[in-house]
Amino acid sequence: MVSKERQQTSMFNANKFKLGLFALNCSSGLAITTVPERWDASWENNVKAARIAEDAGLEFLLPIARWRGFEGGEVTAQESAFETISWAIGLLASTNKISVFGTVHVPMVHPVFAAKQIVLADHVGSGRFGLNVVSGWNKTEFGMFGVELREHDRRYDYTAEWVDIVTRIWSADKPFDYEGEFFCLEGVTGFPKPLFGDRPLLLSAGSSPTGSEFAARYADCLFMIVVDESTLADEIAVLRTKANTFGKEVGVYSSGHIVCRPTQNEAEEYYEYYAVERADHKSVDSLMKGRLAGKALSAREANENRRRLASGFSTFPVVGDPDLVAGKLMELNQAGLDGMAFGLVNYIDELPFIAAEVLPRMERLGLRQASA
Repeated sequence: MVSKERQQTSMFNANKFKLGLFALNCSSGLAITTVPERWDASWENNVKAARIAEDAGLEFLLPIARWRGFEGGEVTAQESAFETISWAIGLLASTNKISVFGTVHVPMVHPVFAAKQIVLADHVGSGRFGLNVVSGWNKTEFGMFGVELREHDRRYDYTAEWVDIVTRIWSADKPFDYEGEFFCLEGVTGFPKPLFGDRPLLLSAGSSPTGSEFAARYADCLFMIVVDESTLADEIAVLRTKANTFGKEVGVYSSGHIVCRPTQNEAEEYYEYYAVERADHKSVDSLMKGRLAGKALSAREANENRRRLASGFSTFPVVGDPDLVAGKLMELNQAGLDGMAFGLVNYIDELPFIAAEVLPRMERLGLRQASA
């Protein structure tokens, strides 16, 4: 049950289509490109981008948990990345209204430690903190921690126990023992509790059948990858139906990347420039081998995958002038999406134009209210 106080935060506002910045805690953001203006994820730039987003009325900031960049190319994409709970606490202390998520690879962080760390974020942000729960996939990063990368579906069994422990710590008044398949804990307790007597928002982005089942059971916000717009409405309906079987209503969001310029031609030219001409091709090819291993792709499919990977780490591309961008976001909302976390090649340089040109169009379309 969400408290009345938490319902006053930005993630519960009346906007039909909510917007957030994605991956600004990582160097290069989502773009695997060599262009000189690619994102410099310094702390100063993160604070500046967060404040621009807040002033524009965006609802949230969502980081990527990254422990090691992707080597092999001209630039090491996402090599420099802030740890996300500490990052969120810093940004919550530097802002007043925008919600900030932390992203946790649960096999790498003990639930007793995480529960206490997250409570601090909740208090610092006056209820604006949310937790993105990730089961993990990157074997190289798991090796850095000496942690086993379990078989795919077993990862979610582990994550379910982890979430059970964390949420019980937040609610239990007395010490408790926990004996499960993965954890055997004695005398577990944790004070203080989350700020309003409820728990922070939980987000999950599992896209497999097991991942979406986990998200439907545990999460408040489900993030999905948009692959085929023609089937999007049906996919969203399935997710909401799954959540309903657990007696829940959930928000359904997507990840994306936006290229918006004054004219359609300018937007498409820039997209071609940074995502094709100046893509970090060696890094893209290396990532494709790892992420698409064993999948047979036609030449057209391979080129499309390569382009989407370079332009925005395989998230959904929205490329165009302000009218097209606003119209595309409306189509996504009509299909059932409640919002999007999006990347930009450079958040500080590009977000002001989106705030000035796209957001007013979304207001006129009924997707958003005017920002105070």
